[in-house]
Amino acid sequence: MKCSALWTALCVCVYGAVVTCSVKKLSNNTGRFANATLVRLNEFLSAGYKKGVRPVRDWRQSTTVAIDLMVYAILNVDEKNQVLTTYVWYRQQWTDEFLAWDPEEFDEVKQISIPTANIWVPDILINEFVDVGKSPEIPYVYVGNTGLVRNYKPIQVVTACSLNIYNFPYDVQKCSLTFQSWLHTTKDINITLMRTPEEVMNDKSVFMNQGEWELLHVLSTYKDFSVDNDDYYAEMKFHVVIRRRPLFYTVNLLLPSVFLMVMDIVGFYLPPDSGERVSFKITLLLGYSVFLIIVSDTLPATAIGTPLIGVYFVVCMALLVISLTESVLIVRLVHKQDLQSRVPQWVKHLVLEKATVLFCIRNKKVCSVTDPSLSPTLNVTDQSYLSNCCHPLHRDSGRNLGLGLSTRDSGSPVMDGILREITTIRQFLEKKDESREIAKEWLQVGYVLDVLLFRVYLLTVLAYSITLGSLWSVWQNV
Repeated sequence: MKCSALWTALCVCVYGAVVTCSVKKLSNNTGRFANATLVRLNEFLSAGYKKGVRPVRDWRQSTTVAIDLMVYAILNVDEKNQVLTTYVWYRQQWTDEFLAWDPEEFDEVKQISIPTANIWVPDILINEFVDVGKSPEIPYVYVGNTGLVRNYKPIQVVTACSLNIYNFPYDVQKCSLTFQSWLHTTKDINITLMRTPEEVMNDKSVFMNQGEWELLHVLSTYKDFSVDNDDYYAEMKFHVVIRRRPLFYTVNLLLPSVFLMVMDIVGFYLPPDSGERVSFKITLLLGYSVFLIIVSDTLPATAIGTPLIGVYFVVCMALLVISLTESVLIVRLVHKQDLQSRVPQWVKHLVLEKATVLFCIRNKKVCSVTDPSLSPTLNVTDQSYLSNCCHPLHRDSGRNLGLGLSTRDSGSPVMDGILREITTIRQFLEKKDESREIAKEWLQVGYVLDVLLFRVYLLTVLAYSITLGSLWSVWQNV
């Protein structure tokens, strides 16, 4: 017992001597650091400090690291490589029990900045890191007299993010930044928020709001997980929700496409029996092809999906091709040919009678230059319309010639030859008038079919446009 008490007293004396020597050493600085309180405080804090050891006196107590995140700018969103580049202000603080002092002994100094390399720093990283950003080097941290260490620094974060471009250019992206200690479990290091989740979510005070992307909010969630059901790790996940500003893409992509489609609809008002409609629609199709080549570099490209606006452009191209095909078929239908057959009765019944009544299509009447008495097979119902548009001299010339010649002597060879020539001329005129009548009947069928197909095409374009407009409006207002 006596030896033990003697040994304790000896240890106390030695410790007192060491402390006295250390204080004297700190207080006996000469030269330019004679009255430098911060120098004395820095020497006091660094004396015997072990930066490789977690700064707790009781190893059973975990170190709680409070973190915070503020988004400063969205630098780049790479849809092809699925990478998000942001510039954030990152803050973390923890308590270092070996960096505490009494302010009264150091001229009421309550905080000091010391090099980060000289103290213990938690190994908290971002799991989604895919590249080292150009972040400025901040070599100092603030230390309070209670041992509270504050490590504030800006970081350029290049992280992997699952980007969904289907709603482009009205897309909203949600990317995660997961902060986690890479090695230490919750028994050593735990993570918490410096502020409340509501304050983190609604804080846009430092965000640069002049770029393509708009910051909606930042959600934060805490979770502890285990890999082997033995050791648990803490993680704090920040969900950065951003929305694209669509005005640039609306003006440069959507409006030109809409204008070209409107011109294609206007082209239906050209007469179907003229060749100008086909050339006009071919010009539109070529112009739209050049437009798609120009905007192909603007559209985001990924290997897992296609934006809806790309589908919209493809469908518009298909509609232009369908419109051109319809015009070619109608022009082919109404084109006048000498060997063209007569319009079948079922076509007349369906197109000229049923379709015109069912779809309220006005059937245009065309003038026939053939007399019904000469061509009994012609179907002309409006005799007054026929008599007004056909010249009576042409209508009665063949009949008068035939009647006049029939009253003469037909026995001479000269007169027989004349009669044969006149008969041939009359038959030729009748066939020519009949071919004209057939061509005009096909022209009537072509006009009705053209109006019918135009209405179907117009309804298709309107339904497609309204559907896409509604979807984009919903996405924009969500």
